[in-house]
Amino acid sequence: MNAMGIGGDIAIGNAAAAPSRAGAAGSTPGPSFQEELRKSALRFTRHAEERLQRRSITLDARDIARLEEAVKTAEGKGAVNSLVLMDGLALVVNVATRNVVTACEREALRDGVFTNIDSAVIVRGDGW
Repeated sequence: MNAMGIGGDIAIGNAAAAPSRAGAAGSTPGPSFQEELRKSALRFTRHAEERLQRRSITLDARDIARLEEAVKTAEGKGAVNSLVLMDGLALVVNVATRNVVTACEREALRDGVFTNIDSAVIVRGDGW
């Protein structure tokens, strides 16, 4: 699996309670998603990046920090591939490599089945 940083036009805004959707009225762009991820140990696979872009989902610095904390928690429990539920998003993360493998919104879950995971971390917040 080749992991890559985000190179698209996904922007990171100021801290918000939930991942924002593009086109929000009155939002001002902050550092780019790529800039925020360079500061982070997390990487997104091309598949995860495309899913986020296609659904106009952006993560701000606070979201990334919360996701990193969830991955650290999973690592502390010996997880290998973890489902992270955060603010209405479901993200599958390879814990050892810190790669976000896939991402989807709760509304997009067809059958609600995730395979090839050994753990789940629920990040407390608005969406779950």
